[in-house]
Amino acid sequence: MTQTMETELPHWPPVNAARSPFTPLDDAERQRYVGPVTRVLLPTGATAWLVSRHADVRQLLRHPAFSSDFQRPGFPLFRPLPSEATRDLRGTFIQLDGDAHLRLRRMLTAEFMIKNVRRIEPLIHRTVDEALADLAAAGSPADLVSTFALPLPSKVICHLLGVPYADHDFFQSRSRLLLNRELPADQVQHAAQELRGYLRALVDRKRARPEEADDLLSRLVRERVEPGELGIDELVGMALLLLVAGHETTANMIALSVLLLTRHPGQYALLRDRPELAAGMVDELLRYLSIVRTGLLRVATEDVEIGGRRIRAGEGAVVLLSLANRDAGVFDDPDGFDPYRQAHQHLAFGFGMHQCIGQPLARAELRVALVELARRFPDLRVTAGPQELSIRDNSIVFGLDALPVAW
Repeated sequence: MTQTMETELPHWPPVNAARSPFTPLDDAERQRYVGPVTRVLLPTGATAWLVSRHADVRQLLRHPAFSSDFQRPGFPLFRPLPSEATRDLRGTFIQLDGDAHLRLRRMLTAEFMIKNVRRIEPLIHRTVDEALADLAAAGSPADLVSTFALPLPSKVICHLLGVPYADHDFFQSRSRLLLNRELPADQVQHAAQELRGYLRALVDRKRARPEEADDLLSRLVRERVEPGELGIDELVGMALLLLVAGHETTANMIALSVLLLTRHPGQYALLRDRPELAAGMVDELLRYLSIVRTGLLRVATEDVEIGGRRIRAGEGAVVLLSLANRDAGVFDDPDGFDPYRQAHQHLAFGFGMHQCIGQPLARAELRVALVELARRFPDLRVTAGPQELSIRDNSIVFGLDALPVAW
């Protein structure tokens, strides 16, 4: 393809400050991007295939010929990465394929099984109660993000991992730098190095006293590191991934969910009056909001046909979960939010071997947080208009910087 032809391709991701926080793309953008697999131009100048239909997304994400390894030639990137980046992403198994990925993932599978998440629900309830007490103490008006949505999942994942919550300012700020796709690569690299250094020191302390605690990192030290099954760099990479993903995604989902539900008081009241509906409503919120909007990145390792298009070995693909979750062929009235919808086919957590390992925990946190918030603050309202909200459209994980509320 010539350079002239490439510059005529649609650019991904698009920049549109006027887009609704509930809409992955506006009507004009949808005409350009939604539909059959199509080629787009990335910010680096490289091209990639954009995959947006539900069936095509599922087919690609479960196909073993699509790699998550960003070191492979042709891997689609939104910004160039320095060569040192490979050193700082060791152990983050979402960047690995096949047996290498499964080896690390299986060490965590039992921890995040539904039965184990049910076991820690009392912890989630206590943490929600504490966060709601802090929100009440802050007084009306308050920022829901800093007083409730962000502290809640941060405290839970810190408890599970054995990370001191007192360090939350440090790891939250570095996490946001890591996820900011507009920052220069060297700044992102520095944030990753700082987080790895912090977590390496924490792991070293746990290795020095392996029997003192029963958190996840301590157990992995005793059961995997000491027998030689898991390297220190791999454990640090695991910790980095779980810490960042374990608070950023759920925090943004809580804030956006509250913004949406309080616009329709009857739907917000359902959480209080019919909490048995909350689990289904959470799935619909995950489908409708789909906070990973820029896409999952893959590169083909062999020629594969997806949606009638041949993606050749060495070509990149951008997989759009947010648009797959608005596929009219799968969901009736896909652009409408329906709290009674059976949305279990949504792909907000991905699909295939890389599907989010922490989804049972995220679902439990969302369910408990939203139900208890509606019970404690039935008259909660958002005090900022749409144009006044600070939206994190530059992040890999879409969300809000703040959400002013009153009651």
